[in-house]
Amino acid sequence: MKKRRIAALALIAIALIVGIPGCVTDTTRHSKASAAPVSGTYEGTGYGMQGQIKVAVTVENGTIAAIKVISSKETPEVTKVAFERIPAQIVEHQALGVDTVTGASLASNGIKNAVANAVEKAGMDVATLRATTYKPQPKAPQTWTADVLVMGGGGAGLTAAISAAQGGSQVILIEKGSVLGGNTMMAGAAYNAVDPKAQAIMILSKAQKNAMDTYLALDPSSPALKFDLYPEWKSVLAELKSDISAFYLKNKGKTAGKDMPGFDSVALHMWHIYTGGLRQMDDGSWIAPKLDLARKLASSALDTFVWMDSIGLKASYGGNVNYGGTPGLGTVLGAMWPRTHSFMSGAQRIPQLEKKALELGVKIYTETRGTELVANDSGRIIGAKAVQTDGTLVSIKTSKGVVLATGGYCANPVMVKKYDKYWGKDLSDRTLTTNMGTNTGDGIVMAQAIGGDVTGLEVAQMMPSSSPTKGTMTDGIWADAAEQIWIDGNGKRFVNEYAERDVLAKASLELDRGIFYIIYAGRGDMSNPSTLIKGTTKDARVAPMIESGNIWYGSTLAELAKATNTAAAGCTPKFTEQQLRETIERYNAFVAAQKDDDFGKDVISGAIDLAYIESHDDVGICISPRKASLHHTMGGVRIDTEARVLNAKNAPIPGLWAAGEVTGGIHAGNRLGGNAIADIFTFGRIAGVNAAK
Repeated sequence: MKKRRIAALALIAIALIVGIPGCVTDTTRHSKASAAPVSGTYEGTGYGMQGQIKVAVTVENGTIAAIKVISSKETPEVTKVAFERIPAQIVEHQALGVDTVTGASLASNGIKNAVANAVEKAGMDVATLRATTYKPQPKAPQTWTADVLVMGGGGAGLTAAISAAQGGSQVILIEKGSVLGGNTMMAGAAYNAVDPKAQAIMILSKAQKNAMDTYLALDPSSPALKFDLYPEWKSVLAELKSDISAFYLKNKGKTAGKDMPGFDSVALHMWHIYTGGLRQMDDGSWIAPKLDLARKLASSALDTFVWMDSIGLKASYGGNVNYGGTPGLGTVLGAMWPRTHSFMSGAQRIPQLEKKALELGVKIYTETRGTELVANDSGRIIGAKAVQTDGTLVSIKTSKGVVLATGGYCANPVMVKKYDKYWGKDLSDRTLTTNMGTNTGDGIVMAQAIGGDVTGLEVAQMMPSSSPTKGTMTDGIWADAAEQIWIDGNGKRFVNEYAERDVLAKASLELDRGIFYIIYAGRGDMSNPSTLIKGTTKDARVAPMIESGNIWYGSTLAELAKATNTAAAGCTPKFTEQQLRETIERYNAFVAAQKDDDFGKDVISGAIDLAYIESHDDVGICISPRKASLHHTMGGVRIDTEARVLNAKNAPIPGLWAAGEVTGGIHAGNRLGGNAIADIFTFGRIAGVNAAK
């Protein structure tokens, strides 16, 4: 008999109810002291983005003398300023009415609520403390000068700043948030690049060859390809067919799945960008990627990746590449092909980028929000205006110009809804997002104000596999897209898990409450037990998510099915062992045949060996509840291949460049998974190099 691994599951429903931000009842908000304050140390709890925040508050003679954070599940790299500043200001000013920290508002409020909870126990007047406010006073207006100003401190902005500094320019970088990083801090490490040397150490699967044969058979006259609207893409299909034919000729006599090496080409990456981004809007119009931008990305991504390695981002490429610890390349969700590389995590990459920028003399100012671009009489951008969180007004004068890297606007669902022509009723003004709260479209608005053109604002991408309660990409565990099994509330597959992200999101949003479930047992290599899920006692990833009520785990299917009778992430699907077994065994048969008869999954792997798992106590299976949330805005300011911002007449605006999610035109109606990081680094580097010239 196998040992049970999930005794704590009985407490999950309670933990979930008290742990979801926004669902917590703040009983201290309007309370008043019932007796004179008593000196001593009192503990209190509040809730941030990631869960409970616990503090110890020392009260002396009716005042708050000290605050110590005992525990927190918040992301330190995002919330460090909040944990330093909020307690210090509360103590100094004896006030709970202090400002939240930009980019960490949930953590800021969680700290204040935890302190309120503690001091109420001491008998202090919490209502008065909340009503007592403190706001820092602005300094005298300031003027800064530089060759190049970069607005935005995420991946694109830091890359542009480093590249401009490497080109010999004096650079100032301003960031709206309290810490650097933006969405790049929170994003995964998936980076798409055509890498022939990495493909050479892989084996082409039968499913991949089937897909390539399908491309060879495509008829350019097919209405589905929309060459009548976008004739320039016809040449890319011809180029792709030529690439595939040359590959087959070179590897004549070799067999897919045995000794035929992996395949990729710039044309194939471009084709995936085109078909992945070609979408019809709800008004009947179509949108497609700009060919020149797609080619620039596909042909430059690997060179950019090599450059990333040169500045310390530990980006492995060529014959040394591996994805998730496995030699070769992977396929992140929605990537459409195994060309995904990995490198430093967000928590590592942003400090490394900051370190490199500072080494090159870049001056960095956080909590400084750009408000306006400044042009001279001839229309050239010569600087910008900004305001700091304390209200200080800043004028920044540049001799060469400005790089916009302020990100998109998925943290501004009102703006997303305003322009939307794709999601319709599936969007609201309160749709959750994976984004940092600072991504509100500021740069797009500033560019429009000086005549910058925009493109693609009518569609935003939704990340299908997000947390149902937070919208973030946390609190779940899954695999390479080729290995994932997605099921509905009845335990049945409902979509091709290898499809584009909008296809996946639309399919999932049709389900009850838009929630689906991912089955995962490891990386699908049953011959290597180290790749399998180890359970609550041995796998550091799994235990915290089970304890916090975000996933279910079982060392057998029966155990897993029983676990789903307890709420996790607000869900109680109550799967039966028979439901799960039938779905997994059917999927396994498709993997063995390398043919998905149900949904036509192009690249299919990740068979789950139930006999192996159920005969070994130390491995098991997880199910993660997931739901789509706003993830990436496809549209933004128009740029050319040199990252110059264009006006409505298709002419570059002198002195203005842009990179990253603030731009549009590259991804059109849907961005491939793994293309965002490649985009921000590639065009961030281009923008920085050109701004420095």
